[in-house]
Amino acid sequence: MANIKSSAKRAQLISKQTAKNRAAKSVMKTNLKKFDTAVAEGDRSTAEAAYKVAVKTVDRAATKNLIHKNKAARRKSVLTRKLSAMEG
Repeated sequence: MANIKSSAKRAQLISKQTAKNRAAKSVMKTNLKKFDTAVAEGDRSTAEAAYKVAVKTVDRAATKNLIHKNKAARRKSVLTRKLSAMEG
């Protein structure tokens, strides 16, 4: 534990921020899994709805620097390819 008051406060803040970031990443991963499940089941309308939510959460994670912007672009590209492959 920190001896200096200001560093103790910073440690407390960091733990709060870490928990918030973990929760946001967890939500993103959950939405990606929901999309993958919808694609695996072959349900187009559910997959489209899950796609919109997944892309939105990936963009939000990139904006908040939880993931790199190129990783976000790659993930969205993969999602789009999976959705497009459902048609034919």
